[in-house]
Amino acid sequence: MRKLERQFYDRDTILVARELLGKYLIHHTHGKTLIGKIVEVEAYLGPHDLAAHSAKGRTKRTEVMFGPPGHAYVYLIYGMYFCMNVVTEKEGHASAVLLRALEPVQNIEGKTSGPGLLCNAMGIDKHLHGHDLLSSDFYIAAPDHTPPHVIVKKPRVGVAYAKHWAKRLLRFYIKGNPYVSKP
Repeated sequence: MRKLERQFYDRDTILVARELLGKYLIHHTHGKTLIGKIVEVEAYLGPHDLAAHSAKGRTKRTEVMFGPPGHAYVYLIYGMYFCMNVVTEKEGHASAVLLRALEPVQNIEGKTSGPGLLCNAMGIDKHLHGHDLLSSDFYIAAPDHTPPHVIVKKPRVGVAYAKHWAKRLLRFYIKGNPYVSKP
């Protein structure tokens, strides 16, 4: 496996989202190596995207999104679940890709079909907010061989408030993968 380099993330968010499918999220924690194959993502295109957290401007919570690409944007939803995004594009752009589902590969216990479930199974919490994904303990890697897959495009989940942005086809997943979330 080969760790993704900064330039992978410093590109168009939709392209990064699609190309994250089939890559491996790796977390070395508590003496274990947890590995999950990314099978579902959503693209958030910056402050003009009404579904993106950055649409409300630069805040303490969203500061990481405005930073350099290749960092983890981790936040709490409903006061109980963490979600993880990968920051994309140039510094100041504030776009990111939400990881929605993983296929367990190594040492993962629990469900991974949904952003909160995958964070729980991978040991992702607020301590990884802002973490550089080029580090040696938490990163995304390309497998030596990626089998071909068909990518499905659908609207994002849970963003009805975002007006016309709610209907945009910015959710991508590997067709037929049993770990894709259900909505």
